Amino acid sequence: MIADAAGRAIAFHIAPGQAHELPHAIPLLERLQGVPRWVVGDRGYTSHHFREHIWSMGARPAIPPQRHEAPIACPEWIYANRNQVERLWARLKEWRAVATRYEKTASSFMGILCLAATLDWIKR
Repeated sequence: MIADAAGRAIAFHIAPGQAHELPHAIPLLERLQGVPRWVVGDRGYTSHHFREHIWSMGARPAIPPQRHEAPIACPEWIYANRNQVERLWARLKEWRAVATRYEKTASSFMGILCLAATLDWIKR
C-alpha cells in the first residue's frame, strides 16, 4: 500500500500469501502521479535496487538498513511518519471484511479494500 503524508491510501497491490511485498513496491511507486519528496518504508523494504529506483525517480529514501548492514542515513524526523501507514491499516482493519479477509478471490478483497479506503478518505 502507498499512503500520502496525511495517512490516506493512494494505491494497493495484493501480494500472494507467502510472498514478500518488495517486488511489488516499484510498480506501486510508478502509479504515483507526481514525484514524492520522501519514500518512507520499514526495514523489510531494504534493498540497494529499491533505493536506487527511489533516487532515480527524484525522491529520497527513508528506509533504515537491516541490522547486519552498514549504516545508511535515514532521518529520524521523516522516518517517524511511517506510523501514518500503520494507523491507516488500523483504520482499514476496523472493517471486519478487511481484517479477516472473508473474500475468497483477490478481486473481491480488493473491492472491499478500496471501499474501506474510499470511506476513510471521506471521513478525513
